[in-house]
Amino acid sequence: MAFKPLHDRVLVRRVASDEKTKGGLIFPDTAKEKPAEGEVVSVGEGARKDSGELIAPSVKAGDRILFGKWSGTEVTLNGEELLIMKESDILGIIA
Repeated sequence: MAFKPLHDRVLVRRVASDEKTKGGLIFPDTAKEKPAEGEVVSVGEGARKDSGELIAPSVKAGDRILFGKWSGTEVTLNGEELLIMKESDILGIIA
């Protein structure tokens, strides 16, 4: 993919959630919420302090993350729906 986020931005691919509950109920597409879990595709070089010093990002490509429900901007690149968000919108890395 020929896209590199700038500064402290992160490119994320949503991870599909389960279509059925543990009890066996199946959710129709209209009732599903978009997942708040994703995989980092690409990361910018990081933010800068007022002094100009670079702050390295805490995530890297391939990390599975959780992010806020309203985080990021949806974009379509090469026919794939992705999110661009600030690193600060990421709630945590799934180990």
